[in-house]
Amino acid sequence: MNDNRLVFDRVQLRRQRHRAEAGFGQHDFLFCELAERLLDRLADIRQGFPLAADLSPQPGRLSVARREIDPALGGIKTLISAAPVMPSAGGILCEEEALPFKPGSLDLILSCMGLHWVNDLPGALVQIRDALRPDGLFLGVLLGGDTLTELRQCLMEAELAASGGASPRVSPMVGMRDAAGLLQRASFALPVADAETINVTYKDALALMRELRGMGEGNALAARSRRPVSRNVMARACALYAERFADSDGRVRATFQAIFLTGWAPSANQQQPARRGSGEVSLTQVFGIKC
Repeated sequence: MNDNRLVFDRVQLRRQRHRAEAGFGQHDFLFCELAERLLDRLADIRQGFPLAADLSPQPGRLSVARREIDPALGGIKTLISAAPVMPSAGGILCEEEALPFKPGSLDLILSCMGLHWVNDLPGALVQIRDALRPDGLFLGVLLGGDTLTELRQCLMEAELAASGGASPRVSPMVGMRDAAGLLQRASFALPVADAETINVTYKDALALMRELRGMGEGNALAARSRRPVSRNVMARACALYAERFADSDGRVRATFQAIFLTGWAPSANQQQPARRGSGEVSLTQVFGIKC
């Protein structure tokens, strides 16, 4: 049964990931880069995490990055892989939208490059928070709304010119302004969201699209057209891309926006905001204002 409320076709997403699995190592640069940046943030936290779960769609990538950087990174004792594709030995097969963990069972949950494909992101974040013990930590990175803005623009313009209409070809993604609000909505304590931009160059737009397929990050929108893009539209989109986004060497730029999410499961021992009106220093003293 079709559900018009669904943004993403999760069945198609699984197909894409399975097709990409065999050759993923040739296209994993973005996963590896964001995994390292995610673990760099974890390294800044001086706290032990006896039991952690990795919800990343490519099982084991965080474990590999962790070993390469520091085997004891973040004080993780046990890291369970829980992914929508078959994880490594000892892992769990699950969907981000239906986590199998008992409430309050984990000390740390990590997610690298999976949550931007979730239909109910607020609901998924609530499940993540519920699975954490008090003062447990969630660290995640997902692609944000400025990702592939060049490709989105060129495909839409080329298709509009050819047919007067355009089918969605690039996924909608959460914006930076909304990210921290989603953590607050899920009742995380001390929520923080920050973004980093990664610019990558390719020989041409077709090389970029091949890379996306190789990562399993192709079009899995529920409302996508089932007809392939016509040659005329593709040629026009590639020409627009080269015209607008090529550097002096003729290589084209692609933007990836990474949004990092940090949130803690509420706990009584966490730092609490001061009670409103409890300040003991008058602003008239601070700024030298005479009333």
